[in-house]
Amino acid sequence: MNVDTIIEKEPVKKKVIPPGAIQQTLAFGSLIVLVIFFSIASDSFLQWSNMIGILLSTAVIGILALGATFVIITGGIDLSVGTVMTLSSVISGVVIVNAGLPLIVGVFAGVATGAICGYLCGIAITKMKIPPFIATLAMMMIAKGLALVISGAAPIYFTDHALFTKIALGSIIPGVDIPNAVLIFFLAAIIGAVILSKTILGRYNFAIGSNEEATKLSGVNVDFWKVTIYSLAGAFTGIAGVIMASRLNSAQPALGQGYELEAIAAVVIGGTSLSGGKGTIVGTVIGALIMSVLTNGLRIMSIPQEWQTVVVGMVIILAVYMDILRRRKE
Repeated sequence: MNVDTIIEKEPVKKKVIPPGAIQQTLAFGSLIVLVIFFSIASDSFLQWSNMIGILLSTAVIGILALGATFVIITGGIDLSVGTVMTLSSVISGVVIVNAGLPLIVGVFAGVATGAICGYLCGIAITKMKIPPFIATLAMMMIAKGLALVISGAAPIYFTDHALFTKIALGSIIPGVDIPNAVLIFFLAAIIGAVILSKTILGRYNFAIGSNEEATKLSGVNVDFWKVTIYSLAGAFTGIAGVIMASRLNSAQPALGQGYELEAIAAVVIGGTSLSGGKGTIVGTVIGALIMSVLTNGLRIMSIPQEWQTVVVGMVIILAVYMDILRRRKE
């Protein structure tokens, strides 16, 4: 008998591509398609000034989305990021303009405001057992009201503080016309990626989202880590608030509502599952770029604002539906 017929061949193992990686690849492909489409539709789309405008708008949405990524991976949601961003802007304005304190104090106050709001949401969710949707919805209303009350319902202008404007619109790299806001966004993305993939907070983040009860039974203080995650997300929101105020050279108390939907859409488009347990920072960056390119392209094509809102809403529905299909396949 031939030896070859006796020896059993080991079955060939097929490589399984993670569903999140597939979604991330599709998102990147969609971004390329959008850029090509709008480039053909308008000659001004690929102009350097327009590219910078896209990156500037991505910086704010992107940083909000970075924080939202951590929250959504836990299986939660944060509807307060838009108005908390506004409140952070207002607090920075009050500290710098009204109180006359140093710039660094105002920046720290803005970021701390976001972190405190995130902390309070985390406490409401973990200690009071309020569902994330309700807790962050309440924080959205609270932050909106406080921004109007503290500012007197009037914008706070940084006219006499030229250095504050440079936080977003200045450029620390000589000879390269890339605004600081864009660099801060990518730096925040790198920090977020390191936290999510290389630290114990990141590991517990995924564990809580995958199976919170099992994580709790394994001895992990789930409540503590949830509060920490919401506080971290709030700090990202505070950074976005400072950048928004710097970019506009003013703190606009009526601004912010609606940003939460774009941030959540960017996270889901990038492959983070709304059911929790899966997500990447790289995917979120791609999703944020898609939202900015889409909004900018529609504006350049002179699509009315009302229809722009309709399209963004349809994109959100499509992103959530794709997440549902992905979970069914899993």
